Amino acid sequence: MRRAESVVKIAERWLVMAGVGLLGAIALAGVIVAVYAAWVFHDLPDTSELADYRPPTATRVYAGDGTLIGEFSDERRIYVTYDQIPETVIHAFLAAEDSNFFGHGGIDVSGLGRAMINNVFNVASGRRLEGGSTISQQVAKNVLLTNETSLNRKLKEAILTSRLETVLSKEQILELYLNEIFLGYRSYGVASAAFNYFGKSLNQLTPDEAAFLAALPKGPNNYHPKRHPGAAKGRRDWVLNEMADNRWLSRADLETALARPLQTLDAPRRAAYADADFFVEEARRRAIGLFGRPEVNGGGYYMRTTLDPDLQSAARDALMRGLENYDRRHGWRGPWGKTEFEDGWQQAALRRTVPSERRTWEAAAVESVSGNTVRIRTARTDREGALVSADAAWANARRRLERGDLIFVEPSGGQFALKQVPAVNGALVAIEPQTGRVLAMVGGYSYAISSFNRATQARRQPGSAYKPFVYATALEGDFTPASIVLDAPISFPGGPGGRRWTPENYSRQYYGPQTLRRGLELSRNVMTVRLAQAVGMDKIVAQSEKMGLPGMTPNLSVSLGAGETTPYQLTAAYAAFVNGGRRVDPYLIEMVQDRNGETIYRADRRQCRDCGRGFSGQESPRLPDRGEQVLDPITAYQVSSMLEGVVQRGTAASARGLGRWVGGKTGTTNEYRSAWFVGFTTDIVVGVFVGYDDNRSLGGGEAGASTAVPIFNEFMQTALKERPARPFVRPRNAVFRTVNGIEEAFRPGTERQAPPPRPAEPVGPQNYYDVIRREAEAAGQTPPPAAAGPPPPVTPPPPRKEPAEDLTGLY
Repeated sequence: MRRAESVVKIAERWLVMAGVGLLGAIALAGVIVAVYAAWVFHDLPDTSELADYRPPTATRVYAGDGTLIGEFSDERRIYVTYDQIPETVIHAFLAAEDSNFFGHGGIDVSGLGRAMINNVFNVASGRRLEGGSTISQQVAKNVLLTNETSLNRKLKEAILTSRLETVLSKEQILELYLNEIFLGYRSYGVASAAFNYFGKSLNQLTPDEAAFLAALPKGPNNYHPKRHPGAAKGRRDWVLNEMADNRWLSRADLETALARPLQTLDAPRRAAYADADFFVEEARRRAIGLFGRPEVNGGGYYMRTTLDPDLQSAARDALMRGLENYDRRHGWRGPWGKTEFEDGWQQAALRRTVPSERRTWEAAAVESVSGNTVRIRTARTDREGALVSADAAWANARRRLERGDLIFVEPSGGQFALKQVPAVNGALVAIEPQTGRVLAMVGGYSYAISSFNRATQARRQPGSAYKPFVYATALEGDFTPASIVLDAPISFPGGPGGRRWTPENYSRQYYGPQTLRRGLELSRNVMTVRLAQAVGMDKIVAQSEKMGLPGMTPNLSVSLGAGETTPYQLTAAYAAFVNGGRRVDPYLIEMVQDRNGETIYRADRRQCRDCGRGFSGQESPRLPDRGEQVLDPITAYQVSSMLEGVVQRGTAASARGLGRWVGGKTGTTNEYRSAWFVGFTTDIVVGVFVGYDDNRSLGGGEAGASTAVPIFNEFMQTALKERPARPFVRPRNAVFRTVNGIEEAFRPGTERQAPPPRPAEPVGPQNYYDVIRREAEAAGQTPPPAAAGPPPPVTPPPPRKEPAEDLTGLY
């Protein structure tokens, strides 16, 4: 009996101990669960912030006429609101990803169950866990969590999904999903994918195209339309069938969609318009300076630029053709590679960069050569054919073609034309002189080969293209277009090696007393130096800086263009000659709006105080002119008229075919290192520069008139159709008189100071002092004594045909 009682007591003691242990275990488990829950919950994101969430969105760049020309982004995304997404696109993604989206509370229990069962086997075999996720879960994962696959993350995902469904509407969740998801082809979101895959906006997509986009979330690389076309079309067709099963697509529409081939772009493009690479990159640099890189690449800005697409395309074509023509004149430089026609030679040849702007060019290899009969085989299309015989003769004249030479060719009338990428480069800038709007900019032969922008980054001597600033400064003082300056030899101390510096005219001849107009029209070096000496280089440098050319030093050699500037700066500075003497700062970005449509930047900051008033019959409000007045309007007109003479009678006479009211100035630097032409009408200023990047000589005779002017002429054929030339605006208070058959403008009172015109008189040792004396007397000055020293020697070579371009004469 006692033993039985003892056993019972022992049993009771064990039961108590077991109960205490169980309670302790439960408590410990509770503590563990609480700690685990605290650990899980402590870093959960706040789902309420998603109401205002906007993913990084591309800044889209547009030309002045609304043409899309570029995009700035780290992630290519175009954000669209739910009501901007067509039903076809919504139904395609619901069919592919979550057909019960509008019916569940964020978690699809049946789908999750299937995933959990499969994950048992996945864990055992070491495979990646399946998602089985709804669209709401994918938003929670993509926006709020990392991409890890663990039970902890799945728990967090479930909690966040539940919170997400209480904070946002179904439409808001779907909007986030369709804008956030990565769909391959460098596309984030459906709008970007529609453009990158099909070159379309969302509302232009057909059901089969929408279905293909909806097929991509499971694995964009697995369904790449070019690498895996069969898998891509199979997945697309599965989505179409799912759409039909959910009654989002009729059977007739299904059959039509299934029958359509899967056709996508070969590669994603930032814009269909592709002629403005240099302009777009320059706009990007300036935008980053205004707003910073993160905002520009992710702020979703709308940026309207000043670009005119028609003029931009014309500028690119004119510059490329002009550089190719120059290159052709200087002969064949030889093949860019060699091959022994071993296996795989075509793939090796295709790695050579072809200018993307020359889409019809192909890499090819020479198969056989017999005199000027040359057979080639293309690398990409494996076509065989003959080179145009004239091209073969052109190449053989410099360096004979040989079997195995790798070259570029272009199909031409059943044969192939031989092509060569120019070694020379250049730039073209077109600016609206009244506003400073940059209408076109090309910074080199090919952006694909070199992104260095020679329009804005290449500092070069402008040569005689600087002379108008010398003459403008003189006209601001006591000179007029009819003032006489002596064209006779002159020298100065301080030249290299202790020698005297003696500027020369291009013809090595001198023509005695000449008017300022004639000196500028024919680009007389010696006259320009004499004029600069009389006016003072300090004044000239100060004036050119006011007009937009900083950094010049007050040396006489600068009067002939020895300073350095960029085509962009020089072209903008010429605008003052056309717009009545106002300096306008050139700009590329017209206006910027943020993702909400608020204007955050506008280039035109002029205020119109009366624009908000109602109309009551009064004169319409007038905005003030842009820019600072840096030249007297009469001076500006005088220079523009004289530069029109450069085209009609002077060094740019090859542009005379463009008609009246076209002006400009050629420029050629020492040893023909750079060739320039800056030309204009009342409504456009165009600067052209041609030169090698290493600043070597372009070759004898490659002056501004022969190298740069033809590029200007070709461009202006298009520009004048859009902006016909019209007379330069005559200043109201100018006095007009006819001098030597040309109507000249004078400031009131100065027309009486002009000496009577005299015929040109060649100057030599015999009449040097007579000419000096007459010049001094005409200017009301005391002539120097004849014993002032012997005249500089004049030994002219045979005369050159005029008009000719003057070189700077610098040593």
